[in-house]
Amino acid sequence: MKKEYCGLFGIYGHPEAARMTYFGLYALQHRGQESAGIVTWDGEKLREQRGMGLVADVFDESHLSYQLKGDIAIGHTRYSTTGASLIRNAQPFLVRYKGHHMAVAHNGNLVNTVEMREELESTGSLFQTTMDSEIVMHLIAKYMNGNSIEEAVAKACSQLKGAFSLLLQIDNKLIAIRDPWGFRPLALGKVGTAYVLASETCAFDLLEAEYMRCIRPGEMLVIEEGGLTSIQYAEPDVSASCAFELIYFARPDSIVFDQEVYAARKRMGAILAREAPVDADYVMPFPDSGMYAAVGYSQESGLPYENAMIRNHYVGRTFIQPTQNMRDFSARVKLNPVKSMIKGKRIVIIEDSIVRGTTIKTHVKRLREMGAKEIHMRVSCPPIKNPCYYGIDFSSKGELIAANYSVPDIAKFIGLDSLHYLTIKGLKEALGREDGYCLACFDGVYPVLPGQGCGKMCLECDNK
Repeated sequence: MKKEYCGLFGIYGHPEAARMTYFGLYALQHRGQESAGIVTWDGEKLREQRGMGLVADVFDESHLSYQLKGDIAIGHTRYSTTGASLIRNAQPFLVRYKGHHMAVAHNGNLVNTVEMREELESTGSLFQTTMDSEIVMHLIAKYMNGNSIEEAVAKACSQLKGAFSLLLQIDNKLIAIRDPWGFRPLALGKVGTAYVLASETCAFDLLEAEYMRCIRPGEMLVIEEGGLTSIQYAEPDVSASCAFELIYFARPDSIVFDQEVYAARKRMGAILAREAPVDADYVMPFPDSGMYAAVGYSQESGLPYENAMIRNHYVGRTFIQPTQNMRDFSARVKLNPVKSMIKGKRIVIIEDSIVRGTTIKTHVKRLREMGAKEIHMRVSCPPIKNPCYYGIDFSSKGELIAANYSVPDIAKFIGLDSLHYLTIKGLKEALGREDGYCLACFDGVYPVLPGQGCGKMCLECDNK
């Protein structure tokens, strides 16, 4: 099961800050469907609205017009990677400390959570949630004494290890931060005279905002009345942007890590066609995940592209359902084959990834029952063999089919005539460079080694 991480949106200097944030979060809904929240600064205090569920369910007109006043706002959509699925863990997370009003929204996963939490608790910190994100606020408060806000934030972030893109609202300042490895995306834009920040640029497009640039790894960008101040609080040791953003998570109409997602996925499909051609009648995806790689495969191979599997768009992504029974039900409801396109056909299915293989097996079985002559599968990423500690819940090798079985055995389990994964070399070619991306789930090379507090810890159940 792949668990989505989170979506961030922030805006500074707009009279409709809450409404703009609402629409920004709406565009980022794919990054988390568990909870949503918006916090605004009204000139004197922070105002908040958080709730469980979709963005459209959490906010109504009264929130946007009356409750969430102010021209500065940050918003968050969440699926938990650390911390239970509870309202108290919904973000942004708010605190008050020595007259300062502070809120944080976090995308990513820290790998030194247990160590940092134990250290802070030993000096008197009291935690309200099970989120690793709360550690950030305790560290900022720790370093507030005798330091400016910017210095306190920089010192706090220097103690964190792992993946973190952060939006901080401290009084009338909006602060954007990326970790020194650049695991998670965060972009800067402008709409009129207001500055906007978002995990993906699709949020800018909805608001007709201009994309300016990515927040750099190790950068802290402070937005206040005087304008923008960029502080390089940490020098990047090695760039390790998450390749899975481009393979799967980001919306295809977004730019992440200064790459067009749509074009990158098409390149993956084209390279896949060169690596593993097959004589077949047509190419099809299991929508929506494999669609753009399928376009690239079709164009490169010359095979026709067909949408022979129809998606019910009123069913959410399979991997964000909370129980296995619900995921299995979603798999049956979500996709339905076009019967006339299946019988007697030699089909090439393009998928973006295989994690456990159970959902794909269900779909392939249905195609066999409908009379498909041959079923070949091409996957636009390498085999996922290792857990991720940076925000994608590939939680253990035991759940990863490629970590435990050979490619021929996986093909047999799913019911395929042939199976080929994009090679790591092919993926790097599609991404446009040899290095700069985290490929740990494929090759086991972790840019930041997980410690005792890798994020996959017992805080999930509120126990240490």
